[in-house]
Amino acid sequence: MSAVLYRGLFDDAALFPPGNAPMGGALPAHRAHRAGPRAEYVGPFLVSDARVCELRAVLAREEDPPGPLTVVVTVPGGADDVAPAVESVLADPALCLAGVEAAAEPGGAAALAERLRAHLPEGAEGFVEVSRRGDVRADVEALAGTGHSAKFRTGGLTREAHPDEEELAAFLRTAVELEVPFKCTAGLHHAVRHTTGEGFEQHGFLNVLLATAALLDGATEREAAHVLADRDGPRLAALAAKLTDAEAGRARRSFRSFGTCSVTDPLGDLVVLGALPASRTR
Repeated sequence: MSAVLYRGLFDDAALFPPGNAPMGGALPAHRAHRAGPRAEYVGPFLVSDARVCELRAVLAREEDPPGPLTVVVTVPGGADDVAPAVESVLADPALCLAGVEAAAEPGGAAALAERLRAHLPEGAEGFVEVSRRGDVRADVEALAGTGHSAKFRTGGLTREAHPDEEELAAFLRTAVELEVPFKCTAGLHHAVRHTTGEGFEQHGFLNVLLATAALLDGATEREAAHVLADRDGPRLAALAAKLTDAEAGRARRSFRSFGTCSVTDPLGDLVVLGALPASRTR
């Protein structure tokens, strides 16, 4: 098993639906994850631009903080809100800006990428959420060569918010073909594709990792869709375990991370599947 495959994969989106954790609970929980035995798998703390002031207020009340909190700020309002979001984080030494994720209107990826280039400080990453309502390929093409990554929404609170395996496979193929790194957001609550109690067909993050690796190895879009549709957890875990460090690293340079409202649930899935040792849980 290559630990490279899961390192930094799980961005902490505890504040976001459906978890909606309160700031006063989400922040100490994140601190605990980052200090715990599985810290290497946990990415930055995600916060919306509308809640940065609230986060700063909670940080100001911390006693003996371990150091600046690494955050990625989400900007659902798009290009006009990028500069204020960046400024609000940089104004507080208790925060370290790792990146900004901003949503683009259909056809607006290029303009948003330029706004990120103008305002992001050195070392911070830009992620442009491409709209599923527009020409996804054209928007991903607009990001090629910009140094920014794509963000693709893989779920939400309605059935329509969940792309099927053909739609997701088409996005993955485009991103791999154009060498545009990407992250996913929403809906990847578990390792393996499944049907929720509400009847939503949700993708598994292990399926997405393996579909990405397959595309990088020359698989077709249809073959990638078959990987995304696979519900056999032990088989998927076995395939993941066969990836070399080089193959896993290549997959992760494409599929950077995904936001999860529960860091413990996806890690628990990997333990159950034997992909991570149970001895490292608390």
